[in-house]
Amino acid sequence: MEKSSSNGFTPKSGAATNGGMSEQDESERLSADLALFLSDPNLQSALADGSLDLSSYSSTINSELATLERECIALHRQAAPDIRILREEMDVCDSILAGLHEMLLGFQADLSGLSGDIRQLQDQSRSLAVQVDNRRDAEEGLRLFLERIVVPPNLAHVICRGEVDELFLECVKDLEEKYAYVKMTEKNLDEPDCPDPGLVSSAGIPPASTVAGKEMVEHLSKLRLQAVDRTRAYFLKVMKQLRRPKTHVRMIQSHALLKYEYLVDFLLVASPTIHAEIRDVYVESMSKTLYTLFRTYHKQLLLLDMRLATRVDLIAVEEAALRDAFSTKVNMRKRGDAFVLGDRAKVLDGAITAETGGDAATALTSSPINAHLALMNGDKYSYEMIFRSIMSHLIDSATNEYIFARQFLKEYGQDDCWHSIFGKTLSLVLEQLENYLFNCHDAIAILLMIKLTHYYKRMVKARRIDKVMEPFLDRVTNLFWPRLKMVMDAHLRSIRGANAKKVGAGDIHAHLVSRRYAEFTCSILLILNRGRKVTGEGNANELASNTSGKPSDKPSYRGSAGDMLVNDLDVMVEEMILLLKRLSDVHPTNKKRIIFMINNLDAIITIFKERRVSGRELNRFSDLLVQQRELFVEEELLQTFSKMIAFVQQTETHMSGISAPRGARGVAAPADVVNPEVVESLVHEFASNWKSGIEQINRNVLSYFSNFRNGMEILKQVLTQLLLYYTRFQDVIRKVWRGKPPSFCKDLVSTSVILAEIKKHALSI
Repeated sequence: MEKSSSNGFTPKSGAATNGGMSEQDESERLSADLALFLSDPNLQSALADGSLDLSSYSSTINSELATLERECIALHRQAAPDIRILREEMDVCDSILAGLHEMLLGFQADLSGLSGDIRQLQDQSRSLAVQVDNRRDAEEGLRLFLERIVVPPNLAHVICRGEVDELFLECVKDLEEKYAYVKMTEKNLDEPDCPDPGLVSSAGIPPASTVAGKEMVEHLSKLRLQAVDRTRAYFLKVMKQLRRPKTHVRMIQSHALLKYEYLVDFLLVASPTIHAEIRDVYVESMSKTLYTLFRTYHKQLLLLDMRLATRVDLIAVEEAALRDAFSTKVNMRKRGDAFVLGDRAKVLDGAITAETGGDAATALTSSPINAHLALMNGDKYSYEMIFRSIMSHLIDSATNEYIFARQFLKEYGQDDCWHSIFGKTLSLVLEQLENYLFNCHDAIAILLMIKLTHYYKRMVKARRIDKVMEPFLDRVTNLFWPRLKMVMDAHLRSIRGANAKKVGAGDIHAHLVSRRYAEFTCSILLILNRGRKVTGEGNANELASNTSGKPSDKPSYRGSAGDMLVNDLDVMVEEMILLLKRLSDVHPTNKKRIIFMINNLDAIITIFKERRVSGRELNRFSDLLVQQRELFVEEELLQTFSKMIAFVQQTETHMSGISAPRGARGVAAPADVVNPEVVESLVHEFASNWKSGIEQINRNVLSYFSNFRNGMEILKQVLTQLLLYYTRFQDVIRKVWRGKPPSFCKDLVSTSVILAEIKKHALSI
């Protein structure tokens, strides 16, 4: 029994539902049933052996289906009450769902009305947002405009009553920005420093054309004048401090002036007259301060000057000048301090560092002299140290002022304030230097100061202040060279005019003049060569001219003044040699004159070697010493072995000048060449006296020459020459008696014995 559905719809049969199944579909379903039927293995086996009866099998199936149908109907009848209850519940659910559907339709209608309200509110919100944005833009533009023209109370208070400090500086900057803004017109829009080229903050209207701008110009101008007055008072107060004694100028410049350099620029724009006044006051204050400082410093340093040389400190000084007023003894302190370089060359240490590749701007690392401390300790300095201290302070001050003037006053032209500040000070330093040089006779100090001046020229060039300082340094150099020439000429005149009566005859040992000359020349050459690498035996002379006498292809690195000094040294060498010859003429014998020359030449050469100075001067004296040594050797040997030497020289001359008759064997007769008795006497005399003669030569050499090395060289040379003469004497005997030596030949001393004795004397010394 079939029941209708809840909505009254009764399902149709399969054929009606499908609208008539096609035959193809029916055949496909039949094929599927057959496949299912054949899938049973029992059926497959029954079909295979033919034992299956399809008709009986069909009736069996029908009966089973009928049984199953009856069972299903019975089950359906048992479940009918439950199905009915379920159907009632489903009807209730359908009614509930229908009520919900109607409720949702009402909600949908309400929501469609709310969406319209929301769209209206959204439109109103967008409109209000646009209005707010417009008001904010207007407020921002107005705020920027007001900030640029309105003066805050604290800004006016700081400018009118506050201290001049960093806050005052910032307030002045703000004031200038406001003043420049309210003065801006359409003509100023194209200027590069225009604060608002697009007139953004003033809504496209030039601030000077606005009502607020016109009103604020007057107030800002008054406040500007107040700032100018406060700034002027501050700078005048600070510059008054510069004129006080013992003021730290650099600290004031750095912390009180340069820190507020913007205020100077402000004065230049706001009140050029006040700016010119401040500039003039600063120039006057610094000029007086620097002038006073350097005048006082130089006065204090002069108290430390040890004055190494006076007008009587010449190379060939008179002997009376070396004695004390109440004594006949020579004062040893006056013998040569003005000519010895010693530690004085240390004044060039920093300059030499710069010459050899160091930083010229900061090479002099040693600090200048502290005058107060040196006076308390009683220290003394040579004048070149004083000069270096003054120049170091001067160049440091000039550098500082050169930089400061450009940063503070912004002056970069040729007529800037630097010359006005330093003009009096530079003139003072030149005057002080000229006054000192007028009575300066220390050539070493002058030459050291010349070297320092050349270094300072490189320093100012490295610091880029050569435009203002190099003319001053040229004037300093022009003061030094003429004075150095005068001192050198005085030394040359002293050597030319010296004689035994003026400088003292002395003994055969080295004279004081020789030592003073050697020390002086070495000092000059050491200073000239200081910091320069010289190869071989070259020195400063070779830098000025060639040793061959030919003009050099390269000019001298010193110029005409340096060449003049080197030429004076060359002249001094020859004058010194002539002076030694004049002094040697005082001695009565030729031997003493030779000894005097050797001792003096050796003293000069020794000092040259101790100071490690080489060059033409040393070569000239060395050649002359070799000549004098050769003369001494002959003189010394003639004193002890004169007969043998005369015999050898005469016989060798005679044998070389004649052609003697020959005997049967071709040998000249001895009596035709020499006197056998004379030869025999010479042989016996030498054999008996040669040892004592060598000892006498040894004693003489040790007493004549105070320099041990020089005496050793001369002793070796004398004994070597003696051995050479004796060897020549033996050669004469062998040449004369070629056939049969005479009987006295057995008394000849072997040269090996003499050589052993010479070595023994050399080792004992």
